[in-house]
Amino acid sequence: MANDDCIRAVRRLYGCTWRQGLLSLLCLALVAGAALALRRYALLALFGAIVVPGFVACALLLLAARRLGWTGAVALLLAAIGAGAWTVLPAYRHLLAAWDVHALPDQQLLACVFGVNVAVLGLPLWFARTRARAQQLADLRSAALAAELKALQAQVEPHFLYNTLANTRYLARHQPARAVEMLEHLIAYLHSALPDMRSQASTLGREFELAGHYLALMAIRFGERLQYRLDCPPALATVSMPPLLLMTLVENAVRHGLEPKPGTVRIAVTAVRDGDVLTIVVADDGTGIGEATLGSGVGLRNLRQRLQALYGTRAGFVLRRGDGGLTEAVLTLPGTASVELAA
Repeated sequence: MANDDCIRAVRRLYGCTWRQGLLSLLCLALVAGAALALRRYALLALFGAIVVPGFVACALLLLAARRLGWTGAVALLLAAIGAGAWTVLPAYRHLLAAWDVHALPDQQLLACVFGVNVAVLGLPLWFARTRARAQQLADLRSAALAAELKALQAQVEPHFLYNTLANTRYLARHQPARAVEMLEHLIAYLHSALPDMRSQASTLGREFELAGHYLALMAIRFGERLQYRLDCPPALATVSMPPLLLMTLVENAVRHGLEPKPGTVRIAVTAVRDGDVLTIVVADDGTGIGEATLGSGVGLRNLRQRLQALYGTRAGFVLRRGDGGLTEAVLTLPGTASVELAA
């Protein structure tokens, strides 16, 4: 992969078509002809001393690009420029002596030839290497997050199904009508979730639909202890967002807000958009913020990493204490941004 990036960069920086090559040679011939006509022999000799090593270095890199990585390409470029500078030195002195023109000292000429070629040819290669490595790290980060997402799906779904089916079995023996209701919500949940199980992106409407079926199942499981409300404006239903972000927050509210607290717990899931900023809030009046809900868990840590990889600084997440003692998980996303996640 890195070698392929190097090959593409070398060809982009130093390669050219035949037409471009002929045009470049024509320009060089015009510059040389003008210098000769104006009798700027010292300038012409210096120009040739700079250009010739640069052309040789470019040709060597293009020929050897397939067998070189980034380090080899940089080393070859520096070696070719240095060797070329030493090679043109005698020709530079001889040419100016024939024209009876004062030549630059050897050290000044070598420094000039080497410095100009490194600046013109070496720095772009170095910048290309830096960009390629940054892109490679970004790709690896996205791939790792995608793998974590798939692992999370593989772990959460069987666990969720096991608990739901176990509750359904219990209700089938004692409350058959509630068991049928739970199965209906489970079927609806799977009908919405399964098509997106391998998907890299979802919509706000679909994520709210999944959260609604999940909370309906939890309401059957916990009975009157859970009251919930979902508010997704129809105009926002088609807004793109990563899958499982909202489910992570809802599950976190159930696990850390509802389960440990006796009595009734209310969970509210809302979404609003202000300009290009989409804000999703999952609030509950359960146990409250403690060490277990400060964001050190795998789910919330994964959520933050995915937001950073997908949106950078354009998205954010905070877990805070809201008005009336509510625990609020606040997710902010670019309201019109598309989602791109490595498969």
